[in-house]
Amino acid sequence: MGKITGFLELQRIAEVAEPPRDRLRHYREFVLALDDDAASKQGARCMDCGIPFCQSGCPVNNIIPDWNDLVYRRAWREALDTLHSTNNFPEFTGRVCPAPCEAACTLNINSDAVGIKSIEHFIIDKGWEEGWVVPQPAAQKTGRRVAVVGSGPAGLACAQQLARAGHDVVVLEKSDRIGGLMRYGIPDFKLEKPSIDRRMAQMSAEGVVFRPGVEVGRDADPKAMLEEYDAVVLAGGAEKPRDLPVPGRDLAGVHFAMEFLPQQNKVVAGDRVAGQILATGKHVVVIGGGDTGSDCVGTSNRQGAASVTQFELLPQPPEAEDKPLVWPYWPIKLRTSSSHEEGCKRDWAVATKRFEGRDGRVEKLVAARLEWTRGADGQMKMAEVPGSEHELKADLVLLAMGFTGPASTPMLDAFGVARDSRTNVAANTDDYRTNVDKVFAAGDIRRGQSLVVWAIREGRQCARAVDEFLMGASELPR
Repeated sequence: MGKITGFLELQRIAEVAEPPRDRLRHYREFVLALDDDAASKQGARCMDCGIPFCQSGCPVNNIIPDWNDLVYRRAWREALDTLHSTNNFPEFTGRVCPAPCEAACTLNINSDAVGIKSIEHFIIDKGWEEGWVVPQPAAQKTGRRVAVVGSGPAGLACAQQLARAGHDVVVLEKSDRIGGLMRYGIPDFKLEKPSIDRRMAQMSAEGVVFRPGVEVGRDADPKAMLEEYDAVVLAGGAEKPRDLPVPGRDLAGVHFAMEFLPQQNKVVAGDRVAGQILATGKHVVVIGGGDTGSDCVGTSNRQGAASVTQFELLPQPPEAEDKPLVWPYWPIKLRTSSSHEEGCKRDWAVATKRFEGRDGRVEKLVAARLEWTRGADGQMKMAEVPGSEHELKADLVLLAMGFTGPASTPMLDAFGVARDSRTNVAANTDDYRTNVDKVFAAGDIRRGQSLVVWAIREGRQCARAVDEFLMGASELPR
């Protein structure tokens, strides 16, 4: 694939990004897609490696070597068709996916991986620019009706596949706009919302009906839905945040990340948010070292925080992985996001002991350092380092420690679906069916907090399962 000797002759080409001092002035995307020549050269680096581990590393099993080769040969339209054959929304994954495919790239064993994510970004942006991304309505309708609850990537992927199979699909979303956490979780500087809007327009032309502002269990009766629809797909998220039950948690100024981030997205969209949580002029502490924490860092800096500190309970990972040991699996290593580059003090192996303040508002955080050791049972154990207690000035504390499962809403109880040990909706990946007839589940509500690309995979696979349930067989790809 690509140029036979391309991986020997050509270096990895990184996407160009605006300098931090410039991009901090706005909430627009600041990473530019490759141009035609750079994309072709990047595609030329794809090796004829025999077994493309990149495909198995990709949750949606993108046919990566094929579209790399097509991009190298400048067959842009064919590359887009190949990309779309496995991924409904490559503009989402091309922007926010951490690229497990690149970790699995054969070239990554001893060199820089092929820039697969940047090529994907290029292909889909080229497709939109050229007008190649068009509605694909079903040639024949089936007369079957399906309700999809939740409009994140799992719900949208499922809805689009089912509509293309000829079913009448309605997407119900409790928020005022469609998109789930892509709309009200991921900041605009990582994913601008017109990317969602243009897909909505495509899907509407394909027959999908969107109903925002409808919370199932409150505005729509689950029992009535089971009578009205031939199948119901639960595709909500894992929205219940992990809390930090320490003294002072109830002080004003201590918030979950998902109380903070959606407000700024709404403001960027032109809404007025009364009492918006702002980092302007404040000393911000972000607790949690994942993507959500990184998004809090970037948003806080754009709001004009006086300082931003982020810390993590776990020890600092190595700066580089032992590639021969971990390849082709996702490595644990130090990852510095674009938000970190914009200004942030980072610390590891730190535990929060309490919050302190005056007049009911947080002013400082008391923490201690941790020592991690491996016990006799092989498990890592943490212990506070004696004498390591210290204070951090904190006017705003953002808790970004992940999510523990679906939000506690009356919807799941009303449907009567069973839960697994982690409180997720119980359903397997063979047919995505719950214990309730006609009710399916896919995405984070089923698997727990995960990636956009995993949600798209589950949405697509669930759509096939629903189609088989309704029609007895399905031609949708799995």
